[in-house]
Amino acid sequence: MTTDLVRCVQLDEAGARGIEEVSQSLGRPCFVIDLQGCHEKTCLLERTAAALGFPDWFGHNWDGWFDCLADLSWQPVARGYVIVLRHAAALRAAAPEAFDTAVTILADASKVWAQRDVELRVFIDIDAGD
Repeated sequence: MTTDLVRCVQLDEAGARGIEEVSQSLGRPCFVIDLQGCHEKTCLLERTAAALGFPDWFGHNWDGWFDCLADLSWQPVARGYVIVLRHAAALRAAAPEAFDTAVTILADASKVWAQRDVELRVFIDIDAGD
Protein backbone atom coordinates (compact mmCIF):
# COMPACT_ATOMS: atom_id res chain seq x y z
CA MET A 1 0.00 0.00 0.00
CA THR A 2 1.44 3.30 -1.09
CA THR A 3 -0.27 6.54 -0.11
CA ASP A 4 0.54 10.18 -0.70
CA LEU A 5 2.48 10.26 2.56
CA VAL A 6 3.97 6.74 2.50
CA ARG A 7 5.83 5.89 -0.68
CA CYS A 8 7.76 2.83 -1.77
CA VAL A 9 10.49 4.13 -4.06
CA GLN A 10 13.93 3.27 -5.36
CA LEU A 11 16.52 5.40 -3.60
CA ASP A 12 20.24 5.54 -3.97
CA GLU A 13 22.49 7.23 -1.42
CA ALA A 14 22.22 10.62 -3.15
CA GLY A 15 18.42 10.41 -3.25
CA ALA A 16 18.19 9.57 0.44
CA ARG A 17 20.60 12.39 1.28
CA GLY A 18 18.51 14.76 -0.85
CA ILE A 19 15.34 13.88 1.04
CA GLU A 20 17.16 14.45 4.32
CA GLU A 21 18.51 17.84 3.20
CA VAL A 22 15.15 19.08 1.92
CA SER A 23 13.42 17.90 5.11
CA GLN A 24 15.88 19.70 7.31
CA SER A 25 15.68 22.87 5.21
CA LEU A 26 11.92 22.83 5.83
CA GLY A 27 12.43 22.40 9.57
CA ARG A 28 11.18 18.82 9.52
CA PRO A 29 13.32 16.27 11.35
CA CYS A 30 14.33 13.40 9.11
CA PHE A 31 15.09 9.95 10.47
CA VAL A 32 17.01 7.69 8.13
CA ILE A 33 16.81 4.05 9.19
CA ASP A 34 19.12 1.54 7.55
CA LEU A 35 17.41 -1.84 7.17
CA GLN A 36 20.40 -3.50 5.48
CA GLY A 37 20.40 -7.13 6.64
CA CYS A 38 16.99 -6.76 8.28
CA HIS A 39 14.87 -9.79 7.42
CA GLU A 40 12.16 -9.83 10.06
CA LYS A 41 9.76 -7.76 12.14
CA THR A 42 11.88 -7.68 15.30
CA CYS A 43 14.79 -6.12 13.45
CA LEU A 44 12.55 -3.46 11.88
CA LEU A 45 11.04 -2.56 15.25
CA GLU A 46 14.45 -2.41 16.97
CA ARG A 47 16.08 -0.26 14.30
CA THR A 48 13.12 2.13 14.17
CA ALA A 49 13.06 2.40 17.96
CA ALA A 50 16.78 3.20 18.04
CA ALA A 51 16.64 5.77 15.24
CA LEU A 52 13.61 7.62 16.59
CA GLY A 53 14.62 7.26 20.24
CA PHE A 54 11.47 5.45 21.31
CA PRO A 55 10.83 5.69 25.06
CA ASP A 56 11.24 2.81 27.50
CA TRP A 57 7.51 2.05 27.43
CA PHE A 58 7.76 0.88 23.79
CA GLY A 59 6.38 -2.68 23.85
CA HIS A 60 8.36 -4.06 20.86
CA ASN A 61 5.15 -5.09 19.09
CA TRP A 62 3.00 -3.64 16.31
CA ASP A 63 0.64 -1.84 18.70
CA GLY A 64 3.54 -0.21 20.51
CA TRP A 65 5.20 0.69 17.20
CA PHE A 66 2.06 2.47 16.05
CA ASP A 67 1.66 4.21 19.43
CA CYS A 68 5.21 5.57 19.25
CA LEU A 69 4.96 6.58 15.58
CA ALA A 70 1.73 8.43 16.33
CA ASP A 71 3.21 10.17 19.38
CA LEU A 72 6.84 11.37 18.99
CA SER A 73 6.37 13.69 21.99
CA TRP A 74 10.01 13.06 22.98
CA GLN A 75 11.16 14.58 19.67
CA PRO A 76 11.32 18.34 19.03
CA VAL A 77 7.94 19.78 18.08
CA ALA A 78 7.81 20.26 14.31
CA ARG A 79 5.32 20.97 11.54
CA GLY A 80 6.24 17.64 10.04
CA TYR A 81 8.49 14.61 10.29
CA VAL A 82 10.13 12.44 7.63
CA ILE A 83 11.16 8.80 7.91
CA VAL A 84 13.34 7.13 5.30
CA LEU A 85 13.62 3.35 5.49
CA ARG A 86 16.74 2.46 3.48
CA HIS A 87 17.40 -0.98 2.01
CA ALA A 88 13.93 -2.40 2.72
CA ALA A 89 13.91 -4.85 -0.23
CA ALA A 90 15.36 -7.71 1.84
CA LEU A 91 12.69 -7.30 4.52
CA ARG A 92 10.00 -7.12 1.84
CA ALA A 93 11.27 -10.36 0.25
CA ALA A 94 11.93 -12.31 3.46
CA ALA A 95 8.89 -11.19 5.46
CA PRO A 96 6.24 -9.81 3.09
CA GLU A 97 3.49 -9.94 5.71
CA ALA A 98 5.58 -7.94 8.19
CA PHE A 99 6.54 -5.48 5.45
CA ASP A 100 2.89 -4.97 4.45
CA THR A 101 1.86 -4.56 8.10
CA ALA A 102 4.60 -1.97 8.61
CA VAL A 103 3.47 0.02 5.56
CA THR A 104 -0.13 -0.05 6.79
CA ILE A 105 0.90 1.12 10.26
CA LEU A 106 3.04 3.90 8.82
CA ALA A 107 0.07 5.04 6.71
CA ASP A 108 -2.22 4.93 9.76
CA ALA A 109 0.28 6.95 11.81
CA SER A 110 0.48 9.48 8.96
CA LYS A 111 -3.31 9.85 9.08
CA VAL A 112 -3.20 10.50 12.83
CA TRP A 113 -0.59 13.21 12.32
CA ALA A 114 -2.61 14.74 9.47
CA GLN A 115 -5.57 15.15 11.84
CA ARG A 116 -3.25 17.33 13.94
CA ASP A 117 -2.16 19.35 10.89
CA VAL A 118 1.30 17.79 11.09
CA GLU A 119 2.74 15.80 8.21
CA LEU A 120 4.45 12.45 8.69
CA ARG A 121 5.98 11.54 5.34
CA VAL A 122 7.65 8.14 4.82
CA PHE A 123 9.91 6.98 2.00
CA ILE A 124 10.60 3.25 1.83
CA ASP A 125 13.58 2.26 -0.32
CA ILE A 126 12.72 -0.95 -2.14
CA ASP A 127 15.64 -0.93 -4.55
CA ALA A 128 16.03 -4.49 -5.76
CA GLY A 129 19.78 -3.92 -5.81
CA ASP A 130 19.96 -4.29 -2.01
